[in-house]
Amino acid sequence: MIDLAVVIVNWNTRALTLDCLSTLFADLQTSALSTQVWVVDNASHDDSVPAIRAAFPQVQLIASERNLGFGAGNNAALRAMGFANAPSPAEALPQAVYFLNSDTRTHPGATRTLFEALFHLPDAGVVGARLTYGDGSFQHSAFAFPGLAQLWFDLLPAPARLAETRLNGRYPRAQYAGEAPFPVGHTLGATMLMRREVIQQTSGFDERFHLYAEEVDWSWRIQQAGWQIYCVPRAHVTHLGGQSTGQVRPQSTLNLWESRLRLFDKHYPNWKNRLARQIIRLGMRRKSRAAEQDATLDSETRAALIAAYHQIIARSYVHA
Repeated sequence: MIDLAVVIVNWNTRALTLDCLSTLFADLQTSALSTQVWVVDNASHDDSVPAIRAAFPQVQLIASERNLGFGAGNNAALRAMGFANAPSPAEALPQAVYFLNSDTRTHPGATRTLFEALFHLPDAGVVGARLTYGDGSFQHSAFAFPGLAQLWFDLLPAPARLAETRLNGRYPRAQYAGEAPFPVGHTLGATMLMRREVIQQTSGFDERFHLYAEEVDWSWRIQQAGWQIYCVPRAHVTHLGGQSTGQVRPQSTLNLWESRLRLFDKHYPNWKNRLARQIIRLGMRRKSRAAEQDATLDSETRAALIAAYHQIIARSYVHA
């Protein structure tokens, strides 16, 4: 039985994925963990597959013929490991699985620190690292589960002094600067290291979420199953952010809000879901008006964004 399996999903981020793997393997060499690294390529057209095979022949590479999305891509690796077998012998599965974004750079000791924290905290089902941006600046690495106030902050005018508070789903920056792991609603999907038993109990990512909110949904289900989720400040990972999704801005906007609507359908009570959809409609109308007046947008991008906002408004009237 290996200690840890790492899963990275790649879509047209060849250079970033190679850098991610380079820093990851450098860290794993000193971790004293028995490991296996998987890369799922989502039908990239930038020669990612041959580049990864050439640079890292030890990687278990799954080359999908279509873009599965983030959640389904990770699930493909889980199935290949044997998690789809019911029941799968425990000794055939890794003790833990680490879902790592392709646009991350692992700092020395981060992986071992996360692994130790997971098994030191008896109620921990998932742990995530402290993230910083590429320039070293602070990045919120974990959030409370999204509420109506947080939705308002995302879409409508709100007091700036409250943007860093729990009303907006944020945890105090002082907690990230500390040494102690702290419980959170969910970590960012960039770093999620979880126990084998959690995956067996909660069945992986919900593949109806093609992109965005899939880690929020799974974290919600993990906590409902009785596990806690922690951010571990001593484990440091650089997360560049948006390197795959940023390639298609109007489409990623549509994906984001369709996933959030699905999340609200799945986990909000009816009254809260209705209010959330009203806030979304107000916000999308506001964004559409702003796009019409945004001189920095070319005409094609402007039209695509406005169309996406109108699609989101229409989708908000339909329940999954």
